[in-house]
Amino acid sequence: MITISEDLLGYGVQPFEGPLDLLLYLIKQDEVDIYDIPIAKITSQYLAYLEAMKELDLEIAGEFILMASMLIRIKSQMLMPKPEDEELDIDDPRSELVAALLEYKKFKQAAEDLGQRSNDWSIRSGRGDFPEIAEPEVSYVLGKIDIANLMIAFGEVLERAKRENVHNVRTEEIHIEDRIKRIAKVMSDNSEGCEFYQLFEDDPRRPVLIVTFIAILELSRLGHINIKQSTNFSKIWVYPTELKIEDAIELYAETI
Repeated sequence: MITISEDLLGYGVQPFEGPLDLLLYLIKQDEVDIYDIPIAKITSQYLAYLEAMKELDLEIAGEFILMASMLIRIKSQMLMPKPEDEELDIDDPRSELVAALLEYKKFKQAAEDLGQRSNDWSIRSGRGDFPEIAEPEVSYVLGKIDIANLMIAFGEVLERAKRENVHNVRTEEIHIEDRIKRIAKVMSDNSEGCEFYQLFEDDPRRPVLIVTFIAILELSRLGHINIKQSTNFSKIWVYPTELKIEDAIELYAETI
């Protein structure tokens, strides 16, 4: 068994309001027709995101799990052989999902329009002597890459490790400082950058993968590495900036 330091638990923020919000994001990023959703691909990305949330100890609402079961059901229905009689009118298994997405998209757009009108009105009309309170902005971006894309990529790393059936037989505490050193070593051997997945290749145990991912987030936040991607869901590349191991560890220690 492997234990993880308590300060690593609960890392991160859920950027989506619900499962339909996540699905709309995936559809938009993939630039696919909402009326013709590639259900196998979207389901894989959705489940990878949930896997990453679970392993990072982020709370997963029941509605996300319910949507996952719905996607799997639709996927299985899409894989069933179609009847040879072409005259039979078979309902598209995705129709219920598409209707829900269109309805959610309509209300979300209406809410955004109302929010914009409220902002425009506040600019034209003064608020008296009340101090203006800046609303916190939700950021979807980590460095040069969308945080949701990074979560999905990490979920795929976890799925790959699960298939390898790694057995943990010893107790060992995993420290983020050690994973920072490991990442720095990989970066020093690949000064022109490396693929995201290479940073996880030395140890496929799931707790190690989790701490490695958190170390990547920390190094990006502290400005020691850049994470880039040419297009959505394409290969993710990690580049060193001025990565110095001791400085990175010292900066991390100052923030916890």
